[in-house]
Amino acid sequence: MNRTAVLQSNYIPWKGYFDIINDVDTFIFYDDVQYTKNDWRNRNKVKSATGAQWLTIPVNNSNDSLICEVLLPNSNWNVKHFKTISALYSKAPYFKIYKDFLEHVYLERKWCSLSELNQYLIQYISKELLGISTTFKDSREFNSEGKKLDRLLDLLHKSGTDLYVSGPAAKDYIDDGRFEEEGIKLVYKDYKHYPEYNQFHPPFDHYVTIFDLLFHTGPDASYYIWGWRENEI
Repeated sequence: MNRTAVLQSNYIPWKGYFDIINDVDTFIFYDDVQYTKNDWRNRNKVKSATGAQWLTIPVNNSNDSLICEVLLPNSNWNVKHFKTISALYSKAPYFKIYKDFLEHVYLERKWCSLSELNQYLIQYISKELLGISTTFKDSREFNSEGKKLDRLLDLLHKSGTDLYVSGPAAKDYIDDGRFEEEGIKLVYKDYKHYPEYNQFHPPFDHYVTIFDLLFHTGPDASYYIWGWRENEI
């Protein structure tokens, strides 16, 4: 059975994003759809002494663009993000083991598009830092047709999907019956009951970038995403 998830690429996503990736055999980046402003595509949250704060990438040509068409400006946003992340987390227990990676992403490498940056970060964190073995694909590989749900279902058929794992927010607009008609099993991800860890600046906030978890828990990070469920069985 081929289990698949399809999501738009996000900038340094929260742990739930990686939880879905770990649940499936194939993860498909859905970046040939409309870019949405003030969303998770180009920003995420870090924890500060005054609460969660946004790290936002300024983007060019975002109006009426697909996510994969959004370009990154030749400004110093990357240096600013590196300095902010370092200032907030340099005293975290495991920050030092990720510093070389951060320097490569923010100070050494040049990024042309938002999709390129997001997909690189998500794949590297998944494979190299969390040990996830899921196969990554891009929706542009499949030339899916139709609009909205029809297009998603066409993509799932062309990728050989038997079971589709969706985020819980999609319950508001997905027609479960269509999946049954198409012979694809639909499962909604449950983000409840994640265990807390020692995080700076209480109260605890689950909805911050994966960096927060990595810097505080290091090699134990996967336990706080999915490993804890083994103790529930």
